[in-house]
Amino acid sequence: MLYIARALTALLLAPVALGATGTADDAARELTVAKAAVLGIVEGVTEYLPVSSTGHILIAQDLMGIGETDATEDAADTFAITIQAGAILAVLLLYFGRVRSMAAGLVGRDTAGRHVIGTLAIAFVPAALVGFALDDTIKDRLYGPVPIAIAWAVGGVVILVAARWLRGRPDGTMTLEAMPVRVALLIGAAQIAALWPGTSRSLVTILAALALGLSVPAALEFSFLLGLATLTAATGYEALRNGGNLFDTYGTAELVVGFVTAFVAAVLAVRWLVSYLSRHGMDLFGWYRIGIAGVALVLLATGTL
Repeated sequence: MLYIARALTALLLAPVALGATGTADDAARELTVAKAAVLGIVEGVTEYLPVSSTGHILIAQDLMGIGETDATEDAADTFAITIQAGAILAVLLLYFGRVRSMAAGLVGRDTAGRHVIGTLAIAFVPAALVGFALDDTIKDRLYGPVPIAIAWAVGGVVILVAARWLRGRPDGTMTLEAMPVRVALLIGAAQIAALWPGTSRSLVTILAALALGLSVPAALEFSFLLGLATLTAATGYEALRNGGNLFDTYGTAELVVGFVTAFVAAVLAVRWLVSYLSRHGMDLFGWYRIGIAGVALVLLATGTL
């Protein structure tokens, strides 16, 4: 699926050159329905895999010439964040039983659900606070091909080293219902590293959870659910802050297409990841990250990015 997303991106038409104050027609050409579909696929495939959806989206936008002018930059960023709603819906449906349990826990009708939602809240806070405080700094200094390529490569090496270490120890057995508050807090602290674009929230969450003793299914589920909370907060905040500009700059059709393709791609990606990691290790993702970092550096060297 990752290779399909990359191939679709590479096959798109060359970017449209816009002036610093592009018109509505320029914006319409900049983000076509086809490009919106590609961004949706990239978002859905990479959101829950340990490969960094942010890195892939930023590179894809760069390759397709989306958000390159002052008139469209903010709208393009908002579009990329808003279509995460498709990935949110995917987890809501795939883990509906757990979500329903947590909802019952909020009103005191499900002890296990209340415990899980409590640990998710604890794990959510550290990165949310740091990300809110450093949002502008991160965007100004780290949202670019070089920092992303570095994060991809470093994350790939970390995966390969961690995978070897994990193979040398007994599999974890901790369930979400038995997760101590301390473990949730440590996973949340690890998520701060994922504020560097290209690192991957899923990567640090899954590795931290496995290292702290969670079983593979529990680590994956916690990563998905924590992503649900994080994405909902980010999507809601960005939609309220810049949603009007998004619709004024682009249009409804592109947003709908991005949402739908992100949803379908995320459903397929989550199902595949659960099946794959239950039988294999994470080495594949380590080598993929190193490979995609190399591709990004080549594109930079040739002036494509």
